[in-house]
Amino acid sequence: MSKATTQQATEQLESTFVAPARRLGALNLDYTEKLVAAQFDAVRALTDLGLSQARGWLDVRDAEGLKKAVDAQQKASQDMGERLRGDAEKIMNLNQEYVRESQKLAEDGLKAATPAAK
Repeated sequence: MSKATTQQATEQLESTFVAPARRLGALNLDYTEKLVAAQFDAVRALTDLGLSQARGWLDVRDAEGLKKAVDAQQKASQDMGERLRGDAEKIMNLNQEYVRESQKLAEDGLKAATPAAK
């Protein structure tokens, strides 16, 4: 096998298999990073909300304090519901973006592999 043939085979292998695998790996890593960040943000926000509520309940000393704690609990429940809806939408959008990008990578890989197979 000549040096030129070896070089050509290496370039073809790189463009057909290695480069698409590298792009897919980068896409997977980026998706995982964004997903984990979204999950950490959600956990942090919900934990802060829960701790804030627990502190509020510790301040109950009389009927007025109880009323304030119950009102705060209802507000926190509404806020938590809105937060969870927003987080679910954020993750759904992230998943849709991942599917679009992975489909594009697959299509690009198929286009690149077709001439190489001929």
